[in-house]
Amino acid sequence: MSQTLDSSAIERKELFGHPVGLYILFFTELWERFSYYGMRAILVLYIITSATGDNPGLGWAEGDAMSLYGTYTMLVYLMSIPGGIVADKFLGQKKTVMVGGLLLCAGHIVLAFESLAAFYAGLGLIVLGVGGLKPNISTMVGGLYPAGDERRDKGFTIFYIGINVGAFLSALIVGYVADEYGWHYGFGLAGLGMILGQVVFMLGQPYLKGIGEATSGLSPAEQAAKEKPLSTVEKDRIKVMLISFLMIIVFWGAFEQAGGLMNIYAEQKTNRFLGMFDYTIPASWFQSVNAFFIITLGTPIAGFWYWWKKKGKESSSILKMALGIIIMGWGFLFMTAASLQYEAEGSSAMYWLVLAYLFHTIGELCASPVALSFITKLAPLKYASLMMGAYFAATGLGNKVAGLLGEWSQSAGELEIFTGIAIFCTIFGLLVIAILKPLKRLTHGAEDFKDSHHEEQEGFEIADTEA
Repeated sequence: MSQTLDSSAIERKELFGHPVGLYILFFTELWERFSYYGMRAILVLYIITSATGDNPGLGWAEGDAMSLYGTYTMLVYLMSIPGGIVADKFLGQKKTVMVGGLLLCAGHIVLAFESLAAFYAGLGLIVLGVGGLKPNISTMVGGLYPAGDERRDKGFTIFYIGINVGAFLSALIVGYVADEYGWHYGFGLAGLGMILGQVVFMLGQPYLKGIGEATSGLSPAEQAAKEKPLSTVEKDRIKVMLISFLMIIVFWGAFEQAGGLMNIYAEQKTNRFLGMFDYTIPASWFQSVNAFFIITLGTPIAGFWYWWKKKGKESSSILKMALGIIIMGWGFLFMTAASLQYEAEGSSAMYWLVLAYLFHTIGELCASPVALSFITKLAPLKYASLMMGAYFAATGLGNKVAGLLGEWSQSAGELEIFTGIAIFCTIFGLLVIAILKPLKRLTHGAEDFKDSHHEEQEGFEIADTEA
């Protein structure tokens, strides 16, 4: 699937120094993430809530809830692989995003109905929909920029902020509606967000002309690139991507405790009462903290790395991802402190959760948007969407690991799980940094060259300036 664009048309349509198409994809993803994270914020809480009462849930045990949560979020991202294949081989990215969005609309609407069959059917449709939309819309962002365009990483950062605007709003609004009016009203509101995202994408088609078209729309040069066997350089870069996928699994295996174990911890063991206002904060609202920090810290952290690179310091994507894992891991030390306070006093303070999410966010901003851009730099053109799908599949495996850790906490204890995650992430990140130089050699300068016609870069789109 083509990552190229009608450059003359796009260059005439820019806003704030970026193609207008970026903002179409920004708002599409914003509303898609509003729907996904809104549902995610209340999913586990709905599952463990008693099946009787004013706002009944499913009444499942916590371990079973976290098992389903881990499996569901894993499947959401694993479906990115077939989603990428469908885009690469048949429909193109744009049409696959369109179909995925329609499936997501249907899934969220079905979740609004109060029945176990509707619950499973809705989750299934969302799994299929995210698989079609998620990897392909991210690859389309990379396709907006020509080879060597130093705006690409900044474009991904803008796109990533859009994701988190949606996540921030959804956790507050959907969480409030679910808490005050009922779980299924919350699910329905999340569905409304997805419908808005689909409308934005459909109306924005004129600004995405030439982006993510099916194979038949490729130029002869691109067709030749797809038919050529992989070169030694391309094979080496795929090796680096496979290692980066392992890093992604580790990162999200720890980070996604937010929607499972930490979400339940906020509900059951955190003192959420604000005496000044005589109000108890819904546990789901803590899901917005991470998104708030991303919105406020995204630009400063991206600016820091840009300044750091200009000073000639090491700023490779692999280093950023390793540091992101370490910093995110340190956030769990605050959950260790929260667990100790709970054991001593019977509840823990809200600020421990906020501090944990602050470190998680800093780690995420070092690792996640950089990883997205890194894949578009290294992936051979013929496997563009497939590699993006593999990235999200690694994210899905990380989500399943998160669910397993949540289950293990029922026997091992939260204190041990939180502390163990912090230690493991620190050691793992340091090991990656120790082998940084050989890993960089395998990229064959994908982050260094500006010459898109360099013979070793054929078939790639390279962004060389980090945001």
